Amino acid sequence: MAPNGILVIDKPAGMTSHDVVARVRKIFQTKKVGHAGTLDPDATGLLILGLGNATRLLSFAQDGPKRYVATASFGATTTTQDASGDVVETKPVEIDRNGVETAAQAFVGDIEQIPPMVSAVKVGGERLYKKARRGEEIERKPRPVAIHSLSVTSFSEDPPEAVFDVTCSPGTYIRTLVHDIGARLGCGAHLKILRRIEASGFCEDDARSLDEVSVTDLRPPIEILRALPKVDIDPEARSLVSDGRPLPLPEAELDKGDLVALVSDGALVAIYKKRGPQLVAEKVLPS
Repeated sequence: MAPNGILVIDKPAGMTSHDVVARVRKIFQTKKVGHAGTLDPDATGLLILGLGNATRLLSFAQDGPKRYVATASFGATTTTQDASGDVVETKPVEIDRNGVETAAQAFVGDIEQIPPMVSAVKVGGERLYKKARRGEEIERKPRPVAIHSLSVTSFSEDPPEAVFDVTCSPGTYIRTLVHDIGARLGCGAHLKILRRIEASGFCEDDARSLDEVSVTDLRPPIEILRALPKVDIDPEARSLVSDGRPLPLPEAELDKGDLVALVSDGALVAIYKKRGPQLVAEKVLPS
């Protein structure tokens, strides 16, 4: 039987997210593997994979907040906003921990970021990183993101570095956040190290290394929705859901557009979202 479920992988540095997918395809002898929330090759940490029918749910795993530990190096900006790029400019560094903390707090809340040229954002039908490889740089529109929390967990003057603990919305570029903090401080900065420690309701303790992962690490597909509220429905409601019909709102408090996982006899049957005074179908799974 083809594998069907969720894997939480601790991605090592030096591998792309696609490299991890390719490795899992070989380990589990299946082609139907996908991932949610891309990590840069130099980054480490949580990468959520879906196998089999669970790949249909991966898009819902990308909606929740993510948490990172990021090391910023001050005094130099780079072409990629991280340590893999060429140095563009160096400046003297005259900062202390208090100054870094104050600068960082200015970015907490709803902000706008300009995607870096090395990102996967499409402009004119082509991803930015492909343009960057040709040496092109084009104007990019700011994108709204949210920084839910941002704290400095350590700071050193020699070398001038700080470690940030960041919880943010999906689509946030941590390298750009570090770059912008450096700009605010006047000395410049780039991202030196990045690790994702929480995503889609999972934490580091849930992850397995690629060298250790096996079929016993497969989780039920419903776990990819662990960050969503879940509502048990009775047979009558399940009959309505099977036809994709709307349902009355549950007791759980929901905002407009919020998603909820509908469960019957312990199995996921559909994903609905709040619209007005009711829940409407977002995705109904086959019986």
